[in-house]
Amino acid sequence: MTSAAELAVGVDLGGTKIQAALVDAAGRVLASHRLETDVEAGPSKVTEDVARCVRACAPDFSKIVTVGVGVAGQVARESGRVYSAPNLRWTDFPLRERLERDLGVPVAVENDVRAIAWGEWKHGAGRAIDDLIVMFVGTGVGGGVVSGGRMLTGDLGIAGELGHMTLVAGGRPCTCGNHGCLEAYAGGWAIAERAREAAQADPEAGRELLTRSEKEPLTARVVSEAAEWGDPLAKSLLEETGSYLGRAMVGLVHIFNPRRIVLGGGVIDGNPDLVAQVEAVIRDQAIAVATERLEVRRSKLGQQAGVIGSATLALHRKDAYGTGTTPS
Repeated sequence: MTSAAELAVGVDLGGTKIQAALVDAAGRVLASHRLETDVEAGPSKVTEDVARCVRACAPDFSKIVTVGVGVAGQVARESGRVYSAPNLRWTDFPLRERLERDLGVPVAVENDVRAIAWGEWKHGAGRAIDDLIVMFVGTGVGGGVVSGGRMLTGDLGIAGELGHMTLVAGGRPCTCGNHGCLEAYAGGWAIAERAREAAQADPEAGRELLTRSEKEPLTARVVSEAAEWGDPLAKSLLEETGSYLGRAMVGLVHIFNPRRIVLGGGVIDGNPDLVAQVEAVIRDQAIAVATERLEVRRSKLGQQAGVIGSATLALHRKDAYGTGTTPS
């Protein structure tokens, strides 16, 4: 039977949903609860809803040793303050302090994709790997880097913003304010923008996408579905996306020399062939010795990666950062 010290609640907090799950030390989800994120009501109301969600999936709260929260934004690891979370419209919000006051247990707050990287490292496709890169490609692009058995955090705890490395100098505008970021080419929102532009530039080739866009918003999912039906423009757009991701990974392989790369997120889930495309680009362009033992795999945790990663990170903070289970 699982002991109290082995139970945590993981929370995946984004602009549309609050997903919480009771997770044991083996990374198994025992119960879960979900609410829509009421962004308009402001951070205090969202924090109250997070606490409600946590309690709903763990009615006997006395068994919970800690809570982990993954937030789509930049987080100060030591204080648990959210520097910036554009989808939530938050700036400099003391999330950890508020939740610890409301819940009465230690709370760890982390960037959502770095928390996902933790889950994949401890319980997913990166298990038992000491040199690992995890990249999730959804609406945005983010990830985490494990080097020598430690998750890299950087000076202020915001390392892992893989989507905001410059891929094309002076290129497409990104949501971060820069130009040419990987996310501006491979993120879900960017795939939709590129598809819209390509279809408008060549209406004949883009007929299927333009027709679909009259019935529903043109999204990365729509592009993926069109590609599955054999639409040449959609297939070309996704092949370009694989090339962009692969080229970015070549640089990361040269910098970090990982043993394994794990790819996941909505864009990858909708286009699993991207994993092989990325690997092909890496093997074609990277220094041969850097790819000698390299493996490229797809995420194992799927849609549960956020909650499992957040809970696992909270339970393993001593191993991760040398700060103990209770955040310092």
